[in-house]
Amino acid sequence: MSVSRTLMQTGALALSLLATSVMAKVSPDEAAQLGVSLTPVGAEKAANADGSIPEWTGGLPTNAGAVDGKGFLADPFATEQPLFTITAANVEQYKDKLSAGQLAMFKRYPDTYKMPVYPTHRSAAVPDAVYAAAKTSALNTEGVDGGNGLTGFNDSRYYAFPLPKSGVEVVWNHTTRYRGGNIKRLMTRVQPQTDGAFSMIHFEDEVSYPGEMADQNMAKADNILFYFIQRVTAPSRLAGNVLLVHETIDQVKEPRMAWLYNAGQRRVRRAPQVSYDGPATAADGLSTSDNYDMFNGAPDRYDWKLVGKKELFIPYNSYKLDSPNLKYSDIIKAGHINPDVTRYELHRVWEVEAKLKAGERHIYATRHMYFDEDSWQLAVVDHYDGRGTLWRVGEGHIQQYYHKQVPGYTAETLYDVIGGRYSVLGLKNEEKRSIEFGYKTTASSYTPAALRQAGVR
Repeated sequence: MSVSRTLMQTGALALSLLATSVMAKVSPDEAAQLGVSLTPVGAEKAANADGSIPEWTGGLPTNAGAVDGKGFLADPFATEQPLFTITAANVEQYKDKLSAGQLAMFKRYPDTYKMPVYPTHRSAAVPDAVYAAAKTSALNTEGVDGGNGLTGFNDSRYYAFPLPKSGVEVVWNHTTRYRGGNIKRLMTRVQPQTDGAFSMIHFEDEVSYPGEMADQNMAKADNILFYFIQRVTAPSRLAGNVLLVHETIDQVKEPRMAWLYNAGQRRVRRAPQVSYDGPATAADGLSTSDNYDMFNGAPDRYDWKLVGKKELFIPYNSYKLDSPNLKYSDIIKAGHINPDVTRYELHRVWEVEAKLKAGERHIYATRHMYFDEDSWQLAVVDHYDGRGTLWRVGEGHIQQYYHKQVPGYTAETLYDVIGGRYSVLGLKNEEKRSIEFGYKTTASSYTPAALRQAGVR
């Protein structure tokens, strides 16, 4: 299989590490832990002390369940019942394994919000070639420009720092994680009103990597991590608008390049606002550009502190939420998504605190971030405003696309605990297909010249 490009920086060792400026490759002795005491991507293999988090034994096999004609996966854990359910009435006894934002959700919605907690399954797995790439990264990748870019990463392109020693390295692991190569998906975004009323925005997204395009000039694409296209397909007032992004590895040296095609004007324009806290597409002001994928883009506006490891209840193995038997109305409710279709498990996470640098601007002054150790996906983020007030709570509902050995998201939720509204990105239950992995495309499809042809009103 080909090994694609993905964003970079992390390394892992020790359960309680303080922030450090080290951003460097590790020794062969350290790298030798990968696949032995650690999983091949740097998580602890062993179970936790009481066994509530089991040992990692390789993740879900590719034949863990059936795949329907649209690409939706059967739930391998469909017969399981919750071990217990956290509610506003009993939340105090579980608060040491919840983030501040999760606790705030119980206070904001004491009568309706709950977290059904199921047995933990360490289902994450990626192909052997990607495991080998992670070890190559550990031995060769180093941070440059204060952690804003990478060197020595071109030979691997995945999991830049599987043995992270700083907060920014953990963030880069999320950015450079394996996503299944070139992918294409139909998905939705919804921002319900406080009473639960909603209308859907429909998209078609593509993420493609230079290393998986036969016509790509790799020398010219040396600083390109991936290409991204997002087409709005409905409602009619937005249909035909297209966003094109060239995601760079070092975004300070060479900023992300973005263009927008406006179907009404039939014009292509540069879109520098598609970064940092610029408004997310069709999000009604409830999400920023860098909230996409839970966090994306250049890390240069924050100081990143690696707090260490902890155990947290996070959304996991979210097959029930992804079921094609559900209607969007079954999921979208007032205040938050329907808890009856969610699944939480206890997992070890890396905790990182991001503080806005002096003189920099962003609507989020602080972010408390929790990354799943097995997949490096960002599972929970608490966002604070400039006054230090908890504002938005993000959760990435994780599932293993076991048939292709790809950890991914079922949906991303972002709750405004002050205003009472929320945004959900990524639901595809009623769409005509699930994610298409291994999508065949060409570099010439991701140029501004090709962008106008991509917009169909």
